Amino acid sequence: MTRLDRNARILAVSFAAMAGMVDAIGFLASGGFFLSFMSGNSTRFSVGLVERAPYVGMVSLLLLSFVGGVVAGSLIGRKNILAHARRQAFILIIISLLLFVAPVIASLGYLLVGLCFAAFCMGLENTLFEREGSVSFGLTYMTGALVKIGQGLATWITGGARFDWVPYMLLWLGLVSGAAVGALMFGIFGYNSLWLPASYAGVFGLVLLAQRSRITP
Repeated sequence: MTRLDRNARILAVSFAAMAGMVDAIGFLASGGFFLSFMSGNSTRFSVGLVERAPYVGMVSLLLLSFVGGVVAGSLIGRKNILAHARRQAFILIIISLLLFVAPVIASLGYLLVGLCFAAFCMGLENTLFEREGSVSFGLTYMTGALVKIGQGLATWITGGARFDWVPYMLLWLGLVSGAAVGALMFGIFGYNSLWLPASYAGVFGLVLLAQRSRITP
């Protein structure tokens, strides 16, 4: 985060907010499981195995869907097939389309399939800032960001840089505020609330694509 320019930081915080929306909606729709927070799902998977809980299969599919999204997003960026901004736009448009489709599938009685579509999207989202096959920070999980906040505060206390922790705080606040919006929307529209982050991703994708088109004749 500290190495990004101002526009990229704004995008990162916005994408974290989108992840918060999706995760909150999925959490409420699934009865306590996650679409982006895979540490939580991994813990539930382990506990479920020990307790022989019936939800183990569902958690397994969510984990696999998320990893599948990361694989797909990473493959899109390999071999410099697309410029960085155009690659981001392409991924965001895919996310938008899948998040629009997910509630439709769920409404037909296939909630788990719809949840897996959304988890796949969250895996995709984590590759938006991938460079040379490596992701420098996560957009859908905040443990690393909270560690950076703590380290930055310690640096400030000991006389070092004063504000290196601020970008990570903004990233965390983005996810938290997005989750609050997602929870509020779910109370009104149910799983169809995914159409909000779907629109969000689509708008950002089209804007990035338009900007890139203006730069590249």
